[in-house]
Amino acid sequence: MNRNKVVFDFVFHYYYSGLCAFSEKITGNPQAAEDIVQDMFLTLWVQYKRVTITTSLKNYLFTAVKNRSLDYLKHENKKSQKLDGLSKGSAPAENFSIYWFAESELQSLVESSLVKLPPRTREIFEMSRFKGLKNLEIADKLGLSKRSVELQVSNALRQLRKDLKPYLPFLFFFLNPL
Repeated sequence: MNRNKVVFDFVFHYYYSGLCAFSEKITGNPQAAEDIVQDMFLTLWVQYKRVTITTSLKNYLFTAVKNRSLDYLKHENKKSQKLDGLSKGSAPAENFSIYWFAESELQSLVESSLVKLPPRTREIFEMSRFKGLKNLEIADKLGLSKRSVELQVSNALRQLRKDLKPYLPFLFFFLNPL
């Protein structure tokens, strides 16, 4: 598969909303659906040399999003089971101070990574992830295209993944809303 930005942009714009709707039907979560689709396109763009499409492009994209959406549901189910176990008293109350310490330490790592981002990218990312605004709402507020917002969020996520790679398993548990 060759990497051609014009073709990629066309494919992204052509399939994005349909893939988000498809993922949302599976996950029941519109923000998670957008994240899943954006992450799938980001992976497709970054790892284009390792991608081999043996079916139609449409079939490949929808299958990839379906698999990622099902993985998301599995992860959410596991996370829910862990929290249920904790709430039933499987861990002594005094051990929760360890979790709060780890959470504050991880929050500090996230903040230091966000400081490294360009100001506009950081602003867009914070609006998306911390204020819960949709990409279109951010685009309207800042006078940008939705695609620009999507790219800025993807850039921020890429930088966070790079900076926080050793901590990602902990970050996902502590920083995602339940």
